[in-house]
Amino acid sequence: MNNGSISWKELTKETGQELAQQVSNITLDSFNTIEETFHDYTGLIYDGAFSEHMTNPERKGLTGDEIDEERATQITRNFIGDENIKEIESKGLAENGNIQSYTFSITLNNEDEENKKIVSISKKGGHIVYINFNRLTEKENISIEEANKIGLEFLNNKGYANMKQTYYIKEQGIITVNYAYEEDEIICYPDLIKLKIALDDGDILGMEATGYLNCHYERQLTNNIIDKEEAKEKINNNLEITNERLAIIPTEFNTEIYCWEFQGKVGDNEFLVYVNAETGKEEDILVIINTPNGIMTT
Repeated sequence: MNNGSISWKELTKETGQELAQQVSNITLDSFNTIEETFHDYTGLIYDGAFSEHMTNPERKGLTGDEIDEERATQITRNFIGDENIKEIESKGLAENGNIQSYTFSITLNNEDEENKKIVSISKKGGHIVYINFNRLTEKENISIEEANKIGLEFLNNKGYANMKQTYYIKEQGIITVNYAYEEDEIICYPDLIKLKIALDDGDILGMEATGYLNCHYERQLTNNIIDKEEAKEKINNNLEITNERLAIIPTEFNTEIYCWEFQGKVGDNEFLVYVNAETGKEEDILVIINTPNGIMTT
């Protein structure tokens, strides 16, 4: 394929099946997935695995009754803390987004009045959709591990239990960490919350919970799944597995798949491979990108 003597199209013909069977036991579906992934690749995906498939029209995590602007204002004050707020200004109801929400612009005490903290509260249920505040961080005083602990404690205190760090990116003294919900040691990638944490003092500068609000619910997962060793037989036998677990992954069709997740290496390249835990079909392959500033996938 590298020297042009055979094309992807020829490989999928019936006459090419014997050759395909010899290429590390990777299925034709896997080849197609890899080809499409790199064809569409235009840059690093900073949000981590599956972030582009987090919009579920059912909005399963958006629970509760609808609220008015007054109630949304109070929720904002409670979340930020009245003692931290100098002034709060309503920007009204945004009705055309993925989640209808009230937006507020907040002037904080002891901060530049031109630099506002933006908070969005869902109309249904009064949930935090996102928070964002931008400021310079002069020095990194805390480690990534410490920032992760701060993030987990923040989420627990705000009512988001059983969250687990997945991927992160660090830029200019700020780390953005992805947390996914974990249910009975099964990582649920659709239920995603992102936190932006300052590495000078551990301040939570941002939060984005769209994935969680769209997708989170208590799943009733079947115990009738294939054995881990059987799942391993479906993947490239050159993959040196370093980690394995069960996972829920979203699809581009707004559905979910219960999978075995295998992390491993082939040479110097690191991959995540997903095998359907019910059917044994290889569903997806992701390339892990390790950089000095974070871990990402494509």
